[in-house]
Amino acid sequence: MKLKLGLPKGSLQEASLQLFRRAGYEITVNPRSYFPRVDDDEIECMLIRAQEMARYVEDGILDAGLTGRDWILENSADVEEVADLIYAKQTFGKVRWVLAVPETAPIKSVKDLEGKIIATELVKVTERYLAENGVKAKVEFSWGATEVKPPVLADAIVEVTETGSSLRANGLRIVETVLESNTKFIANRAAWNDEWKRKKMETIVMLLTGAIEASGKVGLMLNVHRDDLENVLAVLPALKRPTISNLSDADWVAVNTVIEERTVREIIPRLKAANAQGIVEYPLNKIVV
Repeated sequence: MKLKLGLPKGSLQEASLQLFRRAGYEITVNPRSYFPRVDDDEIECMLIRAQEMARYVEDGILDAGLTGRDWILENSADVEEVADLIYAKQTFGKVRWVLAVPETAPIKSVKDLEGKIIATELVKVTERYLAENGVKAKVEFSWGATEVKPPVLADAIVEVTETGSSLRANGLRIVETVLESNTKFIANRAAWNDEWKRKKMETIVMLLTGAIEASGKVGLMLNVHRDDLENVLAVLPALKRPTISNLSDADWVAVNTVIEERTVREIIPRLKAANAQGIVEYPLNKIVV
């Protein structure tokens, strides 16, 4: 049996491939093919735009796929939302679809868009947002370069952003957040009810979430005399409690823990000052909790 898995083509593609590599799957993409090779004979991959993924998963053309919560809602797709995978194109975080207008525009809220034109790729979600706020405006589908459309081609836009830097670079300011979104692992409902496919998907999700959990973290190993253990433990923040193991010398123990990589340069000198010895920092690929 094989699991038909959709990978997002476009802005999320490289981040997704890197995530799969950290999870232990080597995926090779031929630029002339939409069918990447994966070093798992039980998986067949296909590159599909995230905007279309949910529809193909719902129809059973794909058993599972990675797409955003935004596109599930835009397509009103009836799929099994198996897991949240909190990563985006640039960061390990969520993205926002925001209502943005030119810096000089008098628009202060969505209420000020009555009778105006809004350009966006997320048309149905935007229309629902306007309806919820009692606003009647024209929503036009944007084929791209949405940030350059105000004020000549549209009065406002609804656009996705991670940091807001692209909007600011184009002279736009954010008025409101329309939707917060993140990548999700979704499954066709019939495939999810198939025992073999479900177990396969659960394994993939476990490894992917483990890779995300390990992002930005490192492992630390060190030796410490039992008399200094309390002081060393006071220095260490940990995923849970550090692992403490006996050494051949009964007066010494080994301590193993996980910390944020950005804190290493501060913690190692403090560990040394607390009489820790043999301190080793090592990279992490996955943390399965």
